[in-house]
Amino acid sequence: MEKREPYATQDEYNQRVVHYRNTPLMQLNPGARNYIVSTERITVSFVTLEPNIYITPHQHEPEQIVIVNDGACDFIVEGKLYHLEEGDVLLVPSNIPHGNRSSSRGLRMIEVFSPPRSDLVAKQKELKKGIKK
Repeated sequence: MEKREPYATQDEYNQRVVHYRNTPLMQLNPGARNYIVSTERITVSFVTLEPNIYITPHQHEPEQIVIVNDGACDFIVEGKLYHLEEGDVLLVPSNIPHGNRSSSRGLRMIEVFSPPRSDLVAKQKELKKGIKK
């Protein structure tokens, strides 16, 4: 019989596993919903955009990886459009202006930031404080 590793205890599980939908829902822009999970070195944002939502170009120090799960968008990077569909992955270097326009189908994507987006982490902490009150 094959030897298997033991299952984690409930405490160990609780320290390492996060169900992202149990984190505070953030609305960073009208028509956009984000769930944030962050560690010391990475922030991950689970994003849903309603159809035809425009995210104004902006920039930040963390590098960004965009993974399209469903729907489509025209991502704007340095003033150029990149049409993204399910399965596409876009790499955005540090401090490069970028934005987004979701398609008529809307968009579900995962964004990964390194180092963490301190602004998102701070907003999430504020939301958690409000929930605990």
